[in-house]
Amino acid sequence: MAKPGLPKLIATDLDGTLVRSDDTVSAYTHEVLHRVRAAGIRIVGATGRGPRLTELTRNDIRAADFLVLAQGGWVLDQNESALLRSARLPGRDLERCLANLEAEVGPLSVMVEALEHDDAPLWGDYDPTWRYPVTVEPRTRAECLTGDVIKAFARSFERDVDDLLAAAQRIVPPHVATVTQAGLDYVEICPPDVDKGTGLAVVAQAVGVDPADVLVFGDMPNDLPMFAWAGWSRVAVANAHPTVLAVADEVTLTNDEDGVAVYLDRLLSR
Repeated sequence: MAKPGLPKLIATDLDGTLVRSDDTVSAYTHEVLHRVRAAGIRIVGATGRGPRLTELTRNDIRAADFLVLAQGGWVLDQNESALLRSARLPGRDLERCLANLEAEVGPLSVMVEALEHDDAPLWGDYDPTWRYPVTVEPRTRAECLTGDVIKAFARSFERDVDDLLAAAQRIVPPHVATVTQAGLDYVEICPPDVDKGTGLAVVAQAVGVDPADVLVFGDMPNDLPMFAWAGWSRVAVANAHPTVLAVADEVTLTNDEDGVAVYLDRLLSR
């Protein structure tokens, strides 16, 4: 359960948690977040979105002091306009991960995120199951893996994404890459030691906040590392993945019911 008083830092996932199913954030949510910040509590947007979606992320969580992007691989200090972390995965390591995974699960549809600028394209195989607007630059697998990448998205043609994640986490050594899934049909392959927990740890160290004073919100398996790291309270939205609901201290309303804002509004009022 939540501790008495108020946390010193609040981190929230975006898609499926703060952002509603129509890809908008309500005026009520923005207003509550600004009141949280006015109360002296730092706010972090913690998302799987890569740096190519920085401006979209800033618009979705306008009160954020920090952005933890790319599943924790990129950390931005918004107040100081400083990049605190920028992790990349060598292409040769990603090639090995994909080869070992395909040897067990069969062919994969793969897109690679390598460019940092806003609205940058992904590289690889365009897949019609991708639900968000995206530009995909067709490239062969070999062309995608010639340099370091921010992360890769891989989809199985035969396996459910949770089954694919379980296989990938068994096959891919954690010292080579981190594998997670964020609610699409894809697993995401990221640099080693990159997850939302390690990304938030960068923020906490920068501002001198103990994990015990951090409140987090989330909905998908990629939020589990920050749920394991934070200590003030771990709150799932009601629409969360079963693995997140199982470890949450509390459950708030769904993302479409502004569950994060409702929880924070009550927290400020108590």
